[in-house]
Amino acid sequence: MRYMKAGGVLAAGLTTVGIAFSQLTPPSDNKGVAVKPVGAMDLGTEIDGLSGRQLRMRYITLAPGGHFAVHNHKDRPTLEYILAGTVIEYRDGVAKEYKAGDVVLADKNTTHWWQNKGTEQVVFLPVDIFKP
Repeated sequence: MRYMKAGGVLAAGLTTVGIAFSQLTPPSDNKGVAVKPVGAMDLGTEIDGLSGRQLRMRYITLAPGGHFAVHNHKDRPTLEYILAGTVIEYRDGVAKEYKAGDVVLADKNTTHWWQNKGTEQVVFLPVDIFKP
């Protein structure tokens, strides 16, 4: 299950944005992005077989008019909690709008990018398994 509302309830009311997404060129850079590490833990000392991996949390903001570069989550599964704002995610030929309280799951098959077309800053709190 990819899209969840905080607390595990499916977010069935997500808005699909009416954009001919296949006509958009995904950005190769980040614009208006600020990242602040919150914490990280070495998983190799916690779980056998996870040597060289960290569990980390970050506080990320996306300014109005900003975007994240297209990227994948191969070897980096992520839960992305949206704390504030409204943002559009582009994935698998579909553009979806998310709001504060939504959680987006990104697994090894995920390639996506984000865009803030609103007037307010978007705040993400992603938690991922990362190989530094």
